[in-house]
Amino acid sequence: MARDKGYKAPKVKFDKVYLKRYYQLYLLLALPLIYLLIFKYIPMWYILIAFKKYSIVLPVHKMAWAKHNGMEFFIKAFKSKDFLIALKNTIVLNLKDLIVGFPVPIIFALILNELRVKKFKKVVQTITYMPHFLSWVVIYGLALQLFAPSTGLVNLFIEKLGGTSINFLGEPGNWVRTYIGLGIWQSFGWNSIIYLAAIAGISPDLYEAASVDGASRFQKMWHITLPGIRSTIIVLLIMALGNIIGSGFDRPFAMANPTVLEKAEVIATYVYKAGIKGSQFSLTAAVGLFQSVVNVFFLLGANWLSRKFGERGIW
Repeated sequence: MARDKGYKAPKVKFDKVYLKRYYQLYLLLALPLIYLLIFKYIPMWYILIAFKKYSIVLPVHKMAWAKHNGMEFFIKAFKSKDFLIALKNTIVLNLKDLIVGFPVPIIFALILNELRVKKFKKVVQTITYMPHFLSWVVIYGLALQLFAPSTGLVNLFIEKLGGTSINFLGEPGNWVRTYIGLGIWQSFGWNSIIYLAAIAGISPDLYEAASVDGASRFQKMWHITLPGIRSTIIVLLIMALGNIIGSGFDRPFAMANPTVLEKAEVIATYVYKAGIKGSQFSLTAAVGLFQSVVNVFFLLGANWLSRKFGERGIW
């Protein structure tokens, strides 16, 4: 039941009786709070490295401030051709992942929901979410066996049919398509679980009423199932947009090779090469801070737009 706009929640009185009754809940809450404080908030002090000249022998507060009011390494990053290439590739790959890959688990969940044979449905669901548990090193090893130019099973099959082999992993354009395709294959089954859970929460009475009115299965899916999971789709879309210039390290690092670096170098691999291997800790701290701030703005913007169009958003 919807609450009136003038409704006010009753105030909770924190006294000895209240704490005695609910102290177990606060003790349970204390553990994750302590974890967040130690491993998430205290390390944020080291964000200052982005504004200072890093020294391995000095604590953060004693390091000298960088030039240009602490903005030296931000300026240096945006003057770096390698960083600009990594930034462009990160945005392009994530946008393609979002445009091509985001609808796939939704469509798959809708199709799976229409299956009536429960055993077959469970088998299909199990098979499709199993790749989620494979590391990207293993997945790239499988990709080499399938897509290698001369020995891959796919190219051998193409040649048997009279075609010419395709360099899936060595030509930049084909590499991007393979990268996106493998990403979808690895994640769509697992991501569909969220949508299936949302579909399970839709009242069966709606489907029964639609059947009485003579609605087809497609009409039920279009007018009942999709609107029923719309809020879930919006929340996951907002979270995906909040990571538009962020990317995992293992996927691009495992799949990259020297012939496709112009398309494969992303911010995560740039930070690894410049920061860990190149010991430019202040520079890569600045890059990481820039990445996080931009992601927050994308998250806030996407949430604002969803609220503007009448959706709940994530807060």
